[in-house]
Amino acid sequence: MNNASPLNAHIENVLLLVFVQLIVIIASARIFGQLLRRLGQPLVCGEIAAGLILGPSLLGGILPGAFHFIFDASVGQIFSILSQLGLVLLMFLIGLEFDFGHLEENRRMALSISLTGILLPFSLGYALGHFMHAQLALTSNAMGFALFVGAAMSITAIPILGRIMIELGINRTRLGALTISSAAIDDAMGWIILALVTAIVRSSFDANKLVVMVGGVLTFAGVMIYLVRPRLIRWARNTLAKGGGELSLNALAILLLLIFASAITTNLIGIFSIFGAFFFGAILYDQMDLVAAVRRRLNDFVSVFFLPIFFTYTGLRTDIGSMSGGQLWFFCFLVLAAATIGKFGGCTLAARVNGMPWRESAMVGVMMNTRALMELIVINIGYDLGIIPKSVFFMLVFMAVFTTYITAPILRRLVRSSEVESSYLASEFAAINNVR
Repeated sequence: MNNASPLNAHIENVLLLVFVQLIVIIASARIFGQLLRRLGQPLVCGEIAAGLILGPSLLGGILPGAFHFIFDASVGQIFSILSQLGLVLLMFLIGLEFDFGHLEENRRMALSISLTGILLPFSLGYALGHFMHAQLALTSNAMGFALFVGAAMSITAIPILGRIMIELGINRTRLGALTISSAAIDDAMGWIILALVTAIVRSSFDANKLVVMVGGVLTFAGVMIYLVRPRLIRWARNTLAKGGGELSLNALAILLLLIFASAITTNLIGIFSIFGAFFFGAILYDQMDLVAAVRRRLNDFVSVFFLPIFFTYTGLRTDIGSMSGGQLWFFCFLVLAAATIGKFGGCTLAARVNGMPWRESAMVGVMMNTRALMELIVINIGYDLGIIPKSVFFMLVFMAVFTTYITAPILRRLVRSSEVESSYLASEFAAINNVR
């Protein structure tokens, strides 16, 4: 592959490579999204599959010439930046869509399920991380590695879970409300844990640097909640009133500037830019008219253009060739087992202890075990920090994909004779994947 900087090449030559990659990435995401949808999986599962198929593990192994032509390393930096830019916008949308109202529903049971679903997998992941670090003789910091493995095990992908529940028609049921409430608490705590772990690692375990970072994050949060939020709400209401419920081009430009300014702030604090974008969206979660207007302006483009680039960027880092030897595959199995036992087992038992029947408890456990997009974000952060090597990156991606892909098939079987069976059978998903 040509490793020359794209800045030294003729702009038309660079554009040719970029356009070829974009055509392949976007088309593959659409094709595999629709294909897996017909096979009983949510659309996003196909988009993730497309990203992995385009990577060195499949396309690179089967057609290395085509792989190196399409994913020419000379434009790798361009796609790396596009991936991160898309991730910033995506995290803003995720924060904007985050429904904190769920935290008020089923509070006691949801809190019990969520805490168990965080503490148990984090503990198992942390212990396994220390064991793996020693056995694999990794060069990264042992505590930092263990913390990231623990954080990766703890995440529930609420955006993906929400999509799955809507497609299965169970999002408005009692079971659906309980699960999404638990996942909301899980996600809120998960991002706090991830931000803290990132701050610890980026401070190089220096107590003074860590205190400064944490202080910066708390200050940023306070300013955003108490100073920025009230002014933004007034601005949003006035803007939407003038625009008949739509964001004008000037308003959209202002919003983008504020998203990027928030990303810059957390970047300067010492944690990743995506946290600033997520928090900026989260402080506006209850402004439903603004959420709808932003969704109409940004959501489709981010989903169709930027999200496949992120999945492909993750796929290019996922190399089955890094799994050389039985020991690595053994640890891959341990990662999957610890993640599933911790999240599925912990949440299922917590629901059962709170009086829910076994079948419904297992459904809660399966749904809480869904990781997908959120997990991939966590893994990429660890990789960018140099904490997670390629072999472990593959293990964690495999775990994220596996725990997501098994969700819909298992739910389709557990739904029979459950309290949500009638809601599921009335859904379009049940009609397509006829289970009667």
